Amino acid sequence: MTELNFVAALLIGLTGAGHCISMCGGIAAAVTIGMPNKPQQHWIYLLYYNLGRISSYMIAGLIVSQVIVQVSALSDSTNVLIVMRILASVMMIILGLYIGKWWSGLTYIERIGRVLWRFILPLTKYFLPLTSPIKAIPFGFLWGWLPCGLVYSTLTWAAVSGSAIDGMIIMLAFGLGTLPAMLTLGSLANKLKSLLNNSYFKRFNGLFIIIYGMHTGYIAINQIW
Repeated sequence: MTELNFVAALLIGLTGAGHCISMCGGIAAAVTIGMPNKPQQHWIYLLYYNLGRISSYMIAGLIVSQVIVQVSALSDSTNVLIVMRILASVMMIILGLYIGKWWSGLTYIERIGRVLWRFILPLTKYFLPLTSPIKAIPFGFLWGWLPCGLVYSTLTWAAVSGSAIDGMIIMLAFGLGTLPAMLTLGSLANKLKSLLNNSYFKRFNGLFIIIYGMHTGYIAINQIW
Protein backbone atom coordinates (compact mmCIF):
# COMPACT_ATOMS: atom_id res chain seq x y z
CA MET A 1 0.00 0.00 0.00
CA THR A 2 1.44 3.38 -0.98
CA GLU A 3 1.74 6.37 1.30
CA LEU A 4 -0.66 8.20 -1.03
CA ASN A 5 -3.39 5.67 -0.20
CA PHE A 6 -2.88 6.26 3.52
CA VAL A 7 -2.90 10.05 3.13
CA ALA A 8 -5.98 9.96 0.87
CA ALA A 9 -7.88 7.77 3.36
CA LEU A 10 -6.86 10.13 6.16
CA LEU A 11 -8.13 13.07 4.10
CA ILE A 12 -11.46 11.33 3.48
CA GLY A 13 -11.92 10.90 7.22
CA LEU A 14 -10.95 14.50 7.92
CA THR A 15 -13.11 16.10 5.24
CA GLY A 16 -16.04 13.82 6.01
CA ALA A 17 -15.81 14.51 9.73
CA GLY A 18 -18.59 17.09 9.46
CA HIS A 19 -20.89 14.22 8.49
CA CYS A 20 -19.49 12.21 11.41
CA ILE A 21 -20.31 15.01 13.85
CA SER A 22 -23.87 15.10 12.55
CA MET A 23 -24.34 11.33 12.86
CA CYS A 24 -22.18 10.45 15.87
CA GLY A 25 -21.56 13.75 17.62
CA GLY A 26 -24.60 13.31 19.84
CA ILE A 27 -23.44 9.82 20.78
CA ALA A 28 -19.95 11.10 21.56
CA ALA A 29 -21.44 13.77 23.81
CA ALA A 30 -23.68 11.18 25.48
CA VAL A 31 -20.58 9.19 26.40
CA THR A 32 -19.97 11.70 29.20
CA ILE A 33 -23.46 11.26 30.65
CA GLY A 34 -23.62 9.12 33.78
CA MET A 35 -19.87 8.99 34.27
CA PRO A 36 -18.18 10.20 37.47
CA ASN A 37 -18.44 13.97 37.86
CA LYS A 38 -14.85 14.67 36.86
CA PRO A 39 -14.78 16.75 33.66
CA GLN A 40 -11.03 16.37 33.38
CA GLN A 41 -11.56 12.64 32.80
CA HIS A 42 -14.17 13.04 30.07
CA TRP A 43 -11.55 13.03 27.31
CA ILE A 44 -10.44 9.56 28.46
CA TYR A 45 -13.94 8.20 27.92
CA LEU A 46 -14.09 9.86 24.51
CA LEU A 47 -10.70 8.47 23.58
CA TYR A 48 -11.70 4.94 24.55
CA TYR A 49 -15.03 5.30 22.72
CA ASN A 50 -13.21 6.32 19.55
CA LEU A 51 -10.67 3.55 20.02
CA GLY A 52 -13.55 1.07 19.88
CA ARG A 53 -15.14 2.86 16.93
CA ILE A 54 -11.95 2.88 14.85
CA SER A 55 -11.31 -0.77 15.76
CA SER A 56 -14.64 -1.67 14.16
CA TYR A 57 -13.54 0.10 10.95
CA MET A 58 -10.26 -1.80 10.94
CA ILE A 59 -11.97 -5.17 11.41
CA ALA A 60 -14.45 -4.37 8.64
CA GLY A 61 -11.55 -3.43 6.35
CA LEU A 62 -9.72 -6.64 7.22
CA ILE A 63 -12.79 -8.77 6.51
CA VAL A 64 -13.85 -7.25 3.19
CA SER A 65 -10.32 -7.12 1.78
CA GLN A 66 -9.65 -10.73 2.79
CA VAL A 67 -12.92 -11.85 1.19
CA ILE A 68 -11.97 -10.19 -2.10
CA VAL A 69 -8.49 -11.72 -1.97
CA GLN A 70 -9.97 -15.19 -1.43
CA VAL A 71 -12.61 -14.78 -4.15
CA SER A 72 -9.95 -13.63 -6.60
CA ALA A 73 -7.77 -16.62 -5.71
CA LEU A 74 -10.63 -19.11 -6.11
CA SER A 75 -11.66 -17.71 -9.45
CA ASP A 76 -8.04 -17.85 -10.61
CA SER A 77 -8.63 -14.61 -12.43
CA THR A 78 -7.96 -10.93 -11.98
CA ASN A 79 -11.38 -10.04 -13.36
CA VAL A 80 -12.98 -9.94 -9.92
CA LEU A 81 -10.35 -7.55 -8.62
CA ILE A 82 -10.64 -5.33 -11.70
CA VAL A 83 -14.43 -5.13 -11.38
CA MET A 84 -14.08 -4.28 -7.68
CA ARG A 85 -11.55 -1.57 -8.48
CA ILE A 86 -13.96 -0.03 -10.97
CA LEU A 87 -16.69 -0.18 -8.30
CA ALA A 88 -14.31 1.42 -5.80
CA SER A 89 -13.54 4.22 -8.25
CA VAL A 90 -17.27 4.86 -8.75
CA MET A 91 -17.80 4.94 -4.99
CA MET A 92 -14.89 7.36 -4.61
CA ILE A 93 -16.41 9.68 -7.20
CA ILE A 94 -19.80 9.51 -5.46
CA LEU A 95 -18.04 10.25 -2.17
CA GLY A 96 -16.23 13.23 -3.71
CA LEU A 97 -19.52 14.57 -5.04
CA TYR A 98 -21.02 14.21 -1.57
CA ILE A 99 -18.14 15.90 0.26
CA GLY A 100 -18.07 18.70 -2.30
CA LYS A 101 -21.82 19.23 -1.80
CA TRP A 102 -22.58 18.58 -5.48
CA TRP A 103 -24.75 15.46 -4.98
CA SER A 104 -26.01 13.71 -1.85
CA GLY A 105 -26.60 10.31 -3.42
CA LEU A 106 -24.24 8.75 -0.89
CA THR A 107 -26.97 8.93 1.74
CA TYR A 108 -28.99 6.33 -0.18
CA ILE A 109 -26.13 3.87 0.18
CA GLU A 110 -26.40 4.13 3.97
CA ARG A 111 -29.67 2.22 3.76
CA ILE A 112 -27.67 -0.91 2.97
CA GLY A 113 -26.48 -1.26 6.55
CA ARG A 114 -29.78 -0.62 8.27
CA VAL A 115 -30.70 -4.31 8.32
CA LEU A 116 -27.57 -5.25 10.26
CA TRP A 117 -27.84 -2.15 12.45
CA ARG A 118 -31.25 -3.26 13.75
CA PHE A 119 -29.55 -6.19 15.47
CA ILE A 120 -26.52 -4.26 16.75
CA LEU A 121 -28.28 -1.21 18.22
CA PRO A 122 -30.02 -3.08 21.09
CA LEU A 123 -26.63 -4.38 22.28
CA THR A 124 -25.36 -0.88 23.01
CA LYS A 125 -27.71 -0.44 25.97
CA TYR A 126 -25.83 -3.10 27.96
CA PHE A 127 -22.85 -0.75 28.31
CA LEU A 128 -24.79 2.29 29.51
CA PRO A 129 -24.22 4.22 31.65
CA LEU A 130 -20.48 4.26 31.07
CA THR A 131 -19.30 3.96 34.63
CA SER A 132 -15.72 3.20 33.58
CA PRO A 133 -13.55 4.06 30.56
CA ILE A 134 -13.16 0.38 29.65
CA LYS A 135 -16.89 0.09 28.96
CA ALA A 136 -16.55 2.86 26.38
CA ILE A 137 -14.43 0.60 24.13
CA PRO A 138 -17.10 -2.03 23.32
CA PHE A 139 -19.73 0.73 23.24
CA GLY A 140 -17.70 2.57 20.59
CA PHE A 141 -17.04 -0.69 18.75
CA LEU A 142 -20.77 -1.32 18.37
CA TRP A 143 -21.50 2.25 17.29
CA GLY A 144 -18.79 1.92 14.67
CA TRP A 145 -21.23 -0.25 12.67
CA LEU A 146 -23.74 2.59 12.38
CA PRO A 147 -24.78 2.81 8.69
CA CYS A 148 -22.52 5.43 7.12
CA GLY A 149 -21.95 6.16 3.44
CA LEU A 150 -18.45 7.48 4.15
CA VAL A 151 -17.45 4.20 5.76
CA TYR A 152 -18.98 2.14 2.96
CA SER A 153 -17.19 4.15 0.29
CA THR A 154 -13.85 3.75 2.01
CA LEU A 155 -14.52 0.03 2.54
CA THR A 156 -14.85 -0.54 -1.22
CA TRP A 157 -11.44 1.05 -1.58
CA ALA A 158 -10.01 -1.08 1.24
CA ALA A 159 -11.48 -4.17 -0.43
CA VAL A 160 -9.23 -3.76 -3.48
CA SER A 161 -6.09 -2.89 -1.54
CA GLY A 162 -4.60 -6.29 -2.34
CA SER A 163 -4.26 -7.70 1.17
CA ALA A 164 -6.16 -7.89 4.44
CA ILE A 165 -3.48 -5.88 6.25
CA ASP A 166 -3.55 -3.07 3.68
CA GLY A 167 -7.34 -2.98 3.85
CA MET A 168 -7.18 -2.71 7.62
CA ILE A 169 -4.60 0.10 7.44
CA ILE A 170 -6.71 2.09 4.98
CA MET A 171 -9.63 1.95 7.41
CA LEU A 172 -7.29 2.90 10.26
CA ALA A 173 -6.23 5.99 8.30
CA PHE A 174 -9.88 6.85 7.65
CA GLY A 175 -10.70 6.47 11.34
CA LEU A 176 -7.76 8.65 12.39
CA GLY A 177 -9.00 11.33 10.01
CA THR A 178 -12.33 11.47 11.86
CA LEU A 179 -10.67 11.54 15.28
CA PRO A 180 -10.05 15.31 15.70
CA ALA A 181 -13.73 16.12 15.22
CA MET A 182 -14.94 13.27 17.40
CA LEU A 183 -12.66 14.18 20.32
CA THR A 184 -13.90 17.75 20.55
CA LEU A 185 -16.99 18.99 22.32
CA GLY A 186 -18.69 22.31 22.95
CA SER A 187 -17.42 25.51 21.37
CA LEU A 188 -14.28 23.87 20.01
CA ALA A 189 -16.39 21.29 18.16
CA ASN A 190 -18.52 24.08 16.69
CA LYS A 191 -15.44 25.91 15.42
CA LEU A 192 -14.04 22.72 13.89
CA LYS A 193 -17.38 21.90 12.32
CA SER A 194 -17.47 25.39 10.84
CA LEU A 195 -14.08 24.81 9.22
CA LEU A 196 -15.00 21.36 7.93
CA ASN A 197 -18.23 22.70 6.47
CA ASN A 198 -16.53 25.60 4.71
CA SER A 199 -17.68 25.37 1.09
CA TYR A 200 -14.24 26.04 -0.41
CA PHE A 201 -12.58 23.53 1.89
CA LYS A 202 -15.16 20.85 1.08
CA ARG A 203 -15.10 21.48 -2.67
CA PHE A 204 -11.33 21.36 -2.86
CA ASN A 205 -11.18 18.04 -1.02
CA GLY A 206 -14.20 16.70 -2.89
CA LEU A 207 -12.48 17.48 -6.17
CA PHE A 208 -9.31 15.75 -4.97
CA ILE A 209 -11.24 12.58 -4.13
CA ILE A 210 -13.08 12.65 -7.48
CA ILE A 211 -9.78 12.93 -9.35
CA TYR A 212 -8.30 10.12 -7.28
CA GLY A 213 -11.36 7.97 -8.00
CA MET A 214 -11.13 8.67 -11.73
CA HIS A 215 -7.43 7.77 -11.66
CA THR A 216 -8.24 4.48 -9.91
CA GLY A 217 -10.92 3.67 -12.49
CA TYR A 218 -8.60 4.59 -15.37
CA ILE A 219 -5.96 2.15 -14.14
CA ALA A 220 -8.55 -0.62 -13.69
CA ILE A 221 -10.03 -0.12 -17.18
CA ASN A 222 -6.57 -0.17 -18.74
CA GLN A 223 -6.02 -3.60 -17.16
CA ILE A 224 -8.99 -4.91 -19.12
CA TRP A 225 -7.50 -3.82 -22.42
